[in-house]
Amino acid sequence: MSGAEVVDLANKTIWLSLLLSAPPLVVGLVVGLLVAIFQATTQIQEMTLTFVPKIFAVMVAMIFFASWMLLKLTNFTSNLILQIPDLIR
Repeated sequence: MSGAEVVDLANKTIWLSLLLSAPPLVVGLVVGLLVAIFQATTQIQEMTLTFVPKIFAVMVAMIFFASWMLLKLTNFTSNLILQIPDLIR
């Protein structure tokens, strides 16, 4: 296994991890922004108001995107397993 193959595999792995983490992070970001705007306009400074909606929204996003995320991860893993004979040469 050459250095270029290692770098390519690491690059694919990093991009997959970024791709899989993007939907929950974006949902959490949007919900956090909306809650912050709501808190700024109403001057409610309750700490749990920031965490509970974000946790709930991220959980819903994880449930909604779970099948897509699992499909991407299983495709990557199966391609990696199929490439093992080529990688060990």
